[in-house]
Amino acid sequence: MGFMDDAKDALDATGKKVGRAVDDAKERIDDHVDEAKADAKVKQAEAERDATETKNDFKATLRDDN
Repeated sequence: MGFMDDAKDALDATGKKVGRAVDDAKERIDDHVDEAKADAKVKQAEAERDATETKNDFKATLRDDN
């Protein structure tokens, strides 16, 4: 029965290794998604900042013309 026990242990170890690899891959994908979301938030904040600056500059120009 030693061969069967060795095979079972090898199969169990392989299953655990595959499971860890899948978990690691999922974690890397989740990290990438989080990074992309953060980049999108930064871009949105920058766009809002630029729009506000443009609006304020326009208002200042209108006030200066009066």
